[in-house]
Amino acid sequence: MATSEPVQESLMLDYPQPSKPRVLLAASGSVAAIKFESLCRSFSEWADVRAVATKSSLHFVDRSSLPSGIVLYTDDDEWSTWKKIGDEVLHIELRKWADILVIAPLSANTLAKIAGGLCDNLLTCIVRAWDYSKPLFVAPAMNTLMWNNPFTERHLQTINQLGIILIPPVIKRLACGDYGNGAMAETSQIYTSVRLACKTQPHDSSSSIVIPVSNNRPSS
Repeated sequence: MATSEPVQESLMLDYPQPSKPRVLLAASGSVAAIKFESLCRSFSEWADVRAVATKSSLHFVDRSSLPSGIVLYTDDDEWSTWKKIGDEVLHIELRKWADILVIAPLSANTLAKIAGGLCDNLLTCIVRAWDYSKPLFVAPAMNTLMWNNPFTERHLQTINQLGIILIPPVIKRLACGDYGNGAMAETSQIYTSVRLACKTQPHDSSSSIVIPVSNNRPSS
């Protein structure tokens, strides 16, 4: 079960040299968010995990099913924790804390927001403030026609220029009943892709995470 500790307490970190990578997992509004619990469990075996969920994704994310110890942050936390000048800003603190950001699922709407530089919720504020010397992975999930839409290709080109790494969707029967490309990659594939792509060195001033550049594009 996800912990319900106060956000301020969970963020009051001295940022010691961690023994495990710090992974921030985020879900946006797609039916594939029902797999978010499984994704959190996979990554928690390897990393120190925190989670972020957009308002729309909460229709599909069962907070009570998340592994014990994983704090889930929402838009409400962004606004409730700041009272006055000098207080911590949640999206900045999470950006500082994380070594890696993984957005799975990435909805068509959130993809468009990121590509356009919009930052109107906790997740998109984190992305807008992200330090792109650190890896950011996305695993899209959407209807096939949405995936093949020309806007999607433009948006993917834009985020690729930022260095965001694409974990492509797969072809299968979608939740809407259509068959085609657009289903989020399996959680095991997302986990494996991140592990293989991120060669983590000891966490010191000379550490680095090797990031491949993705050239994946929508295909019909």
